[in-house]
Amino acid sequence: MTEETKGIECQKTVYRVQGFTCAGCAATFEKNVRHLKGVVDAKVNFGASKVTVFGEATIKDLEKAGAFESLKVIPENDQEGFAEKKEPFVLKYLNVITAALLVLLGYVSQSIYGEGHVLSVLLFVASIVIGGFSLFKVGFKNLLRLQFDMKTLMTVAVIGAAIIGEWTEGAIVVILFAISEALERFSMDKARQSIRSLMDIAPKEALIRRDGQEMMIKVDEIEVGDIMIVKPGQKIAMDGVVRKGHSAVNQAAITGESVPVEKSVDDDIFAGTLNEEGLLEVEVTKRVNDTTIAKIIHLVEEAQGERAPSQAFVDKFAKYYTPAIMVVAALVAIVPPLLFQASWEVWVYQGLAVLVVGCPCALVISTPVAIVTAIGNAAKNGILVKGGVYLEEAGALKAIAFDKTGTLTKGKPVVTDFTRYQDQTGEKELLSIIAALEYRSQHPLASAIMTKAEQEKIPYMDIAVEEFSSITGKGIKGIVDQTEFYIGSPFLFNELMNGDLPPKVEEDVRTLQEQGKTAMIVGTSSEVLAIIAVADEVRETSQEVIKKLHDLGIKKTIMLTGDNKRTAKAIGEHVGVTDVQAELMPEDKLEYIKRLRSEYGNVAMVGDGVNDAPALAASTVGIAMGGAGTDTALETADVALMGDDLTKLPYTVKLSRKALNIIKQNITFSLGIKLVALLLVIPGWLTLWIAILADMGATLLVTLNGLRLLRVKDK
Repeated sequence: MTEETKGIECQKTVYRVQGFTCAGCAATFEKNVRHLKGVVDAKVNFGASKVTVFGEATIKDLEKAGAFESLKVIPENDQEGFAEKKEPFVLKYLNVITAALLVLLGYVSQSIYGEGHVLSVLLFVASIVIGGFSLFKVGFKNLLRLQFDMKTLMTVAVIGAAIIGEWTEGAIVVILFAISEALERFSMDKARQSIRSLMDIAPKEALIRRDGQEMMIKVDEIEVGDIMIVKPGQKIAMDGVVRKGHSAVNQAAITGESVPVEKSVDDDIFAGTLNEEGLLEVEVTKRVNDTTIAKIIHLVEEAQGERAPSQAFVDKFAKYYTPAIMVVAALVAIVPPLLFQASWEVWVYQGLAVLVVGCPCALVISTPVAIVTAIGNAAKNGILVKGGVYLEEAGALKAIAFDKTGTLTKGKPVVTDFTRYQDQTGEKELLSIIAALEYRSQHPLASAIMTKAEQEKIPYMDIAVEEFSSITGKGIKGIVDQTEFYIGSPFLFNELMNGDLPPKVEEDVRTLQEQGKTAMIVGTSSEVLAIIAVADEVRETSQEVIKKLHDLGIKKTIMLTGDNKRTAKAIGEHVGVTDVQAELMPEDKLEYIKRLRSEYGNVAMVGDGVNDAPALAASTVGIAMGGAGTDTALETADVALMGDDLTKLPYTVKLSRKALNIIKQNITFSLGIKLVALLLVIPGWLTLWIAILADMGATLLVTLNGLRLLRVKDK
């Protein structure tokens, strides 16, 4: 909101807009809406085709403000109204096709009857009127208000061409401008389709069981707590929790992961995913506007409205550039005839050509088309980028810091080693005793031992344990079959055995600790029976991801962890990061990120979005793992990896760099081609033909260049 709206409590309403042809028209619409009675402020998101209105305005008022482009305004959640009607190609572009045919007939007439013949002139005039009607309608209004945009420039150029009798070139300017606009609209629609395809992912209705009755209900009428029945092969319409059934669900639409995920009772299910195998009964947990897919769509659309640094620069530049071109064109038209007695007709014509070539179409569209395309492509691949600014900054990263637990590792401890020293107790029997004792413990590593017993189908819940107690900070003890067993740290057994721990046991403990594992000894007060080692398992992909990032030229990769130095060093060496910082508290991570920023400038922090929130916020780009289903990750981070998949990180960097390069190419090219065309004024070689071709060619090329981002694949 603008300065004057701050502190004013007013109604905020979001509408979808159909019919935007260019970024300039979106800016004009925003200005018109701001001037409506009852409106305090308005913000147009051209990338997402939306307008946010602060204050009160009816749809009729808004459509009146957009009448210059025949804009259609629809409430944001009206999905049916938003489904655009498919118009046949000929009807959609009828005026452009008719105008082009009239130009061709004009040329035929010219070759038969000569250039100045009344029929030839009439055909060219008809072409100008039909092809340029919408252009002139806006251009004249802008001229009266002294608003100088592309349509104003074109209107002045065509009027000038008519005054000096250049009907042929006037018609060509109009037809080429109309084609250029049609191409611009087509390219932005193509870029926006990435959002529309997200909107179409989730079904519009679902089979619901209420009061013992099964019925098909529209999604916006489904309530939290309803039971949704999803058959094999059906898409899931709402977020929920499985209450009955077992199936494999393809979550590619949300998380980008191609392998289906097993789902059973109490597992979370997301709208827009595909049930592949079994029948599921799902309890709905969120309303349609709060589902994960709805959040993603909303965040992607918001992201496309965020001004990236280069886009903000272009918008500011175009604001001053357009009036400057008007002045230059006027000087070109007036100075040579006045000072050097040159021909008025020749130099007025050159001035008009300068107006046309100076049109900032290509420049204005150079950035948004690239950003909209890249953000849409990332969303399809399970990466949520929350703004053009983060897209550009991710492309300029020099250092990336990683949280260890849950990011480079899986965040779930597993049993890695089980070594026995005595044979009188069998392996399965000993493991069942250990699991029975740990079952009564509150220790975080106990779950790993119980999981190991369950995987090997070893029963432990029915084993009687007497006099169980916890030895604070050291371990646990309990009596099983009249034998007192201890499980705990090497420190506990050193005490029990009066510092007489067998050398072999000491050596094994040291080896396991050097490998980054937590070693627990199992035994009685007089002998060691076994060592069981537990570790937070490193993700299979971590090593490959770090290598790819180094190959991409990221200079520094750092692992930040609260874990002890020995464990951290072992994991850091295994995954291949350049630096390891251990025994850190959350505030230490924050300080370290600040230090990295002062050293490297652009720094990313990759974490799970909960305990890493301060560090994520302090980094240039905060990247959260596991976006799907974790609201904290979606809200805290600038980029969320929806599938909890670290392999998406190198692709994000690659896509961002490509987008950054394309934006730079587009800005350089659109300014460069104008400069070259303007230099043709000096020898008097600039014609309206060359001017419009330079402008239209530049617009078309920057658009196609931006759309190349659709081809960047996650390999």
